This record gives sequence, structure tokens and C-alpha cells, in this order.
Amino acid sequence: MKSTMLAVLALVALVSTAPAPLIARAPPNIPTTSAAQTQLTGLRVAAQGSQTGYSRDLFPHWSTISGACNTRETVLQRDGTGVVTDSACTSTSGRWFSPYDGATWSAASDVDIDHVVPLSNAWKSGAASWSTSRRQTFANDLTNPQLIAVTDNVNQAKSDQGPESWKPPVTSYYCTYAKMWIKVKSVYSLTVTSAEKSALTSMLNSC
Repeated sequence: MKSTMLAVLALVALVSTAPAPLIARAPPNIPTTSAAQTQLTGLRVAAQGSQTGYSRDLFPHWSTISGACNTRETVLQRDGTGVVTDSACTSTSGRWFSPYDGATWSAASDVDIDHVVPLSNAWKSGAASWSTSRRQTFANDLTNPQLIAVTDNVNQAKSDQGPESWKPPVTSYYCTYAKMWIKVKSVYSLTVTSAEKSALTSMLNSC
């Protein structure tokens, strides 16, 4: 009886200290496949513009959202599981699932916040003519599926490439990625190249 009780207590202790189940979260307002197809049809096809004059500084990013929390920390909390922050809103612990490559991380330093449509791509597809205020809104957009927590080196490998030249390593994520990309380009009336549109069409066909 005593050994049984000890075993039960050990099991209870193990369960109570087990980490919370990791939740695969998604950015807000990802359209349905049908809506994404309609939005893609509505995007203007044009050759990519010039990179001349581009600087990340022209897209003020990681704005303060609430208290000490900036955009990066806000997305880390939104996309993570069991995230703990300090008084400066820095994520000190938690777990993050990166849907691009299927990896899981327990240190925020291993996670980047990806701009789904890269700032440079936006510049070359319409944002060069925007006001600084509009570019700031784009770079810190928490309303549309423009920001997502992913593995840092995967994000760095993506750089400023469009879906015609870079896709998430996890092929089952093509559908979601394409829908996010299309939604953002549609909201901000950004153009797409013919190669980009072809890649997005193919990715939507995987939905």
C-alpha cells in the first residue's frame, strides 16, 4: 500500500511539473483559401521596383505597444506557450513552435519575428512611395498576418525573398504561408511579379 501511494504521489508530482502542452499558434486574420484566391486575382502584376533608397530605418519597427512591451515582445507572447516576462517585458522563459521548419525553442534568443512580406519586398512593390507613418504601421502590424515568431536562422535564410524564390521548409505550411502573404499584399495594395503570382497560385493549390 505504501509503495503504491508513493508511486501515485510521484506521478502527481511529475504531471504537476510537466510543461504546458505546446500550442501551434497562428497570426490573426488569415483568409480562407477562397478569399485568398480572390485577393490574389485582385493584386496588380508589375515588375519589381528599384531597391534604390531602401533602408530598414525607413520602416520604424518594434514600436512600443503597451507599457514596456514592444512589437517583438508582444508577438513572442502571442505566439509562445507559457511565456514569462520580466519588468522590461523581455521574455525570460517559454516555448515557441516555428511553423516554417517545425522546430521548438525554449529561448527567445533563438526566435526571430519574421515580416511575412519583407520590408525590402514591400519597398520594391509600392512602399517606396508611402509616408513614414504608413511604413511604421506595416512594420508593426499586429492586425494582419504580417508578423510571426520563427526560427532565427530560417528567417535569416529567407531574407527579403518572395515565394518565387523562398518557401518554408515545411511543405505542409505552403498553403498558410501563401494565404498570409496574399492577405498582407492585398491589405496594403502592394504589387506582385508574374513569377510571385505563379508561385502563390501553386502554393494555394496545396490547400
